[in-house]
Amino acid sequence: MSQPVLPRPAKLVISLFLSEKDLIKPVVEDLRSFFGSLDQVSAWFPFDFTSYYAPEMGEPLFRRVMTFKGLIRQSTLASIKRRTNAIETTYARAGRRCVNIDPGYMLAERFVLATGKNFTHRIYIGGGIYADLTLIYQKGAFQTLPWTYPDYADRQLQAFLITVRNRYLMEVKNDPQLAAKEGNTRKGDTRKGSK
Repeated sequence: MSQPVLPRPAKLVISLFLSEKDLIKPVVEDLRSFFGSLDQVSAWFPFDFTSYYAPEMGEPLFRRVMTFKGLIRQSTLASIKRRTNAIETTYARAGRRCVNIDPGYMLAERFVLATGKNFTHRIYIGGGIYADLTLIYQKGAFQTLPWTYPDYADRQLQAFLITVRNRYLMEVKNDPQLAAKEGNTRKGDTRKGSK
C-alpha cells in the first residue's frame, strides 16, 4: 500500500509571449511583485509555431521564459495561473490580450504547465485550472509526449529548460531536508528512466 507523502516543492517557470517587446518590463514588474525576484531569464525566442494567437495579439510574436528564486508548493499552481490570468487582463486592450502568460513548474522528472482548457490528458487541479504534463525527463533529456506543444519540443527552448532543471536540482541538493527526501525517493524508485 502506498503511503501519502507531501510532494516535493517545484521551481516556478513562467513563459510569456507578446508582440510588443517593450511591454515585457511592466509585466515582469507585476510578476515580480507576486512571485519574487527573478532567477533565470531566457533569450527572446520567436513564437512562430502557430498562427492561433495572431488575430487577437498580432504578429510577429516573441517569447521569453523566466524563473523565480526559491521553490513553490505544487498545490499552488492553480492560484498562480489565476493570478497570471488577472495580469493578462490588466494589459488587455479593447478586450484583446496583449500578453499571454503561461505558468508552470519544473521537477526533476517532469515539466508541467497550467491551463484553463480541459483535454483528455489534463488533470483538474481546482479553480477552473488544469495541469498539463508537457515534458518528461528520461535518459538524460526531455522527452515529448503526443500532446506536447510544438514550441516546447523545440531544442532551443528545451536547452533553456535544462538549465532550469539543473538550477532546481542544485537548490534541492543545497537544502538538507529536501536532499534527504530526494535521496529516499530515488532509492525507492527502481523503474527504468527514473533518474
